[in-house]
Amino acid sequence: MTVKKVGILTAGGLAPCLSAAIGGLIQRYTETDPSVEIICYKNGYYGLLKGMSIQVTPEIRARAEDLLKFGGSPIGNSRVKLTNIEDCVKRGLVKEGEDPQKKAADQLIADGVDVLHTIGGDDTNTAAADLAKYLAENDYQLRVIGMPKTIDNDVYPIAQSLGAYTAAEQGARYFENAVAEHNSNPRMLIVHEVMGRHCGWLAAYTAKLYRERLEGKPFLPEIGLTKERHDVHAVYVPELAIDIEAEADRLRGLLDEHDAVNIFLSEGAGIDDIVAQKEAAGEEVLRDAFGHLRLELINPGDYFAKQFKDKIGAEKVLVQKSGYYSRAAAPNAKDLNLIKGCVDTAVQAAFAGESGVVGHDEDKDNIMRACEFERIKGGKPFDTRVPWFDELLADIGQPKGAVVDTSH
Repeated sequence: MTVKKVGILTAGGLAPCLSAAIGGLIQRYTETDPSVEIICYKNGYYGLLKGMSIQVTPEIRARAEDLLKFGGSPIGNSRVKLTNIEDCVKRGLVKEGEDPQKKAADQLIADGVDVLHTIGGDDTNTAAADLAKYLAENDYQLRVIGMPKTIDNDVYPIAQSLGAYTAAEQGARYFENAVAEHNSNPRMLIVHEVMGRHCGWLAAYTAKLYRERLEGKPFLPEIGLTKERHDVHAVYVPELAIDIEAEADRLRGLLDEHDAVNIFLSEGAGIDDIVAQKEAAGEEVLRDAFGHLRLELINPGDYFAKQFKDKIGAEKVLVQKSGYYSRAAAPNAKDLNLIKGCVDTAVQAAFAGESGVVGHDEDKDNIMRACEFERIKGGKPFDTRVPWFDELLADIGQPKGAVVDTSH
C-alpha cells in the first residue's frame, strides 16, 4: 500500500525504549522511502487531541541515530484514555458532547496521516485498538501500528516488551549502591521496591541480574565484606502467595546470622491485602484514568517493611524504589536489538496495509509480527515456572509458595 505520511506518538509511563523506537522508525522510513513525511504528536494522545505535532525535518532524519542513545521520550508522554470521555472533558482535551475518538480520528485526517505508530504499554495499545476499531467502523482509511513498551513485561500475547531488559539491568545496578546502606546500622532490613503492578517478571529478573553481578565482586569476609550481606534474601511477586509469619521466621534467622536482610519486592505483591486493609479502615484508594490503583500513594514497600520490622527484630528499615531510575534509562544492547526487529516489522506492516501491535507472538511460535489488536491486553502474569526463577528461589532458600490468581 502507498504510505505518504506517518504519525508517531509515545504514551503511558516511560520505558528505556521510547526515544530509540522513535529514532528507529525515522531511520527505517528514511531508508525504505525518504519521500514519506513523518510527524510526531507531542505528549501522546494528549497532543493528538490538541493537534500538537512536530515535523520531522531533514536535519532530524540525519541525526535520528542519536535518539537511540537516550532514555525518556523527546516528544513527551501522557496518560489519556480516549474512551474515558469524562476524564478528557475534565482535562480540557474535548468539549462537552465531543467524542474523543472522533476528534482524534479527525485530527489524523486533517494532518493527512496514513499510518499512526503508537509506542506504549497495554493501556496505550488497547487505546490504539479502540481507535483502530473506531476508524474501521467509520470508514477512515488509516492503519494503526503499535509497539509494546512496558518494563512490567506483561502484555498478551507479546513474548518480550521493549525496555524490560534494560529496566531490570538498571534496577540491578541501582541496588548495588543501595545495598551498601546495610553498613549504616546493625540489624538492617532493606526493601527494594521494583515496578510491576500485576506481573512480577521485572522484580524477579532484576534480582537474577543483580545476583549475577555479585559473582564478579572480590569480597573480603575477614573484615566483614561478605557476599551474604549483599545478597538477595527474598523475592516477592504478585503471582505467589506470601506467608508473612513463615517468612519472618526465615528472615529473622538470616538477620541473626548476617546482620542484614535484603528483599526484592514487586510493587503489586500482596496488593489485594493492602487495599482491603486500607478500605476497611475507611481510607480512599485512588485510581487513575484507566482505573489502575495509584500505587505510588499506597507504598507497598513501606507496608512490607512495617510487616517485617518487628517480626524479624530489625533495628532500622530502608525502602528504596528503583523504578524512576530504571525506566528513563537509555536501552542496552539486548533491547536495541529487540527495538530494531520491532521497527523493521512495524514499517513492513505499514506498507503491507496491516494494523496491530508488533512483537514476538507467543501464540504463533514467537514469530515477530503485527499481532491483532483484539488479542492485546495487559496484566499477563509472570510465569513462575521458568527454570531460572526456580533456581533463584532455591539458591536463596525461599520456599516457592502457592500460586495466586492474578487474572483480575
